Amino acid sequence: MKVLYSIILASMLYIPAQAQSWITRNGKISFYSKTPMEDIKAVNSQVFAAIDASKKTIAFTLLQKNFLFEKQLMQDHFNENYVESDKFPKAQFEGTITGNIGTTPGVYKVQIDGKLTMHGVTKPVSMPAELNLQQGKLVGKSAFSIKPSDYNIKIPSLVKDKIAAEIPVQVSAEFLPK
Repeated sequence: MKVLYSIILASMLYIPAQAQSWITRNGKISFYSKTPMEDIKAVNSQVFAAIDASKKTIAFTLLQKNFLFEKQLMQDHFNENYVESDKFPKAQFEGTITGNIGTTPGVYKVQIDGKLTMHGVTKPVSMPAELNLQQGKLVGKSAFSIKPSDYNIKIPSLVKDKIAAEIPVQVSAEFLPK
């Protein structure tokens, strides 16, 4: 009886690992602008993301106002002057995954290529990523850089030395089967 119970329990643990669709509502995207004048860090932990493993597609969407900064003034300037979050409330990414996503527990190195839309501008973005299938969840991590000028984000000359010309972005998400 114990052997039968163990087999049933083990098979139940692997059912989510074979899921074709994964979703999260609390993905995390952060960026860090380091300059000699000032460091700026922000985190958004309310990112909606989905992966369709059978189609090898991925999509992220977030509200710009959900980025939290160490200083309220930085957050105000980000929303009012730079990304203009009242006019452009969302940033979105849609892309495809190249490489094996996997159906058994393990770490899978993949390439993600797609289009990032921010501040009303859509640009191609490519990035390596790591997908870790573990205990019925899929944990994804990636990093890439963006240039505010590519998205028509104007940085006033008065503060140009306080904001990096190219900003590293970190992405992490823990997906559950849909």
